[in-house]
Amino acid sequence: MRIILNGKPQQVSESRLDAVLLECGYDQPAIATAVNQAIVHAEDRAQTSLQEGDQLEVLAPIGGG
Repeated sequence: MRIILNGKPQQVSESRLDAVLLECGYDQPAIATAVNQAIVHAEDRAQTSLQEGDQLEVLAPIGGG
Protein backbone atom coordinates (compact mmCIF):
# COMPACT_ATOMS: atom_id res chain seq x y z
CA MET A 1 0.00 0.00 0.00
CA ARG A 2 1.25 3.48 -0.81
CA ILE A 3 0.95 6.27 1.76
CA ILE A 4 2.50 9.70 2.15
CA LEU A 5 4.89 9.69 5.12
CA ASN A 6 6.12 13.11 6.23
CA GLY A 7 5.42 14.49 2.76
CA LYS A 8 7.11 11.69 0.79
CA PRO A 9 5.58 8.65 -0.93
CA GLN A 10 6.22 5.44 1.02
CA GLN A 11 5.33 1.85 0.17
CA VAL A 12 4.26 -0.15 3.25
CA SER A 13 3.03 -3.70 3.71
CA GLU A 14 1.11 -3.12 6.95
CA SER A 15 -2.20 -1.31 7.39
CA ARG A 16 -2.45 -0.72 11.15
CA LEU A 17 -0.79 2.50 12.24
CA ASP A 18 1.26 0.90 15.03
CA ALA A 19 2.61 -1.73 12.62
CA VAL A 20 3.39 0.87 9.93
CA LEU A 21 5.37 2.88 12.45
CA LEU A 22 7.49 -0.16 13.34
CA GLU A 23 7.92 -1.04 9.66
CA CYS A 24 9.20 2.48 8.96
CA GLY A 25 11.65 2.45 11.88
CA TYR A 26 9.72 4.54 14.40
CA ASP A 27 10.22 2.33 17.44
CA GLN A 28 10.84 5.00 20.08
CA PRO A 29 7.96 5.64 22.51
CA ALA A 30 8.03 9.45 22.39
CA ILE A 31 6.57 10.28 18.98
CA ALA A 32 3.53 12.21 17.83
CA THR A 33 1.38 10.97 14.95
CA ALA A 34 -1.29 12.43 12.71
CA VAL A 35 -3.24 10.77 9.91
CA ASN A 36 -4.80 13.07 7.33
CA GLN A 37 -4.14 16.02 9.66
CA ALA A 38 -5.96 14.41 12.63
CA ILE A 39 -3.88 13.64 15.72
CA VAL A 40 -3.78 9.96 16.66
CA HIS A 41 -2.89 9.35 20.30
CA ALA A 42 -0.51 6.50 21.19
CA GLU A 43 -3.26 4.42 22.78
CA ASP A 44 -5.31 4.58 19.54
CA ARG A 45 -2.60 3.54 17.07
CA ALA A 46 -3.34 -0.22 17.24
CA GLN A 47 -6.99 0.45 16.28
CA THR A 48 -6.19 2.96 13.52
CA SER A 49 -6.15 1.54 9.99
CA LEU A 50 -4.45 3.33 7.12
CA GLN A 51 -5.84 3.40 3.60
CA GLU A 52 -4.14 3.82 0.24
CA GLY A 53 -3.01 7.44 -0.15
CA ASP A 54 -3.39 8.43 3.51
CA GLN A 55 -1.05 11.13 4.77
CA LEU A 56 0.91 10.14 7.87
CA GLU A 57 2.95 12.69 9.79
CA VAL A 58 5.38 11.49 12.47
CA LEU A 59 7.30 13.82 14.75
CA ALA A 60 10.08 12.50 16.97
CA PRO A 61 12.00 14.57 19.51
CA ILE A 62 15.65 15.26 18.80
CA GLY A 63 18.03 15.52 21.74
CA GLY A 64 20.73 18.10 21.81
CA GLY A 65 22.48 20.48 24.04
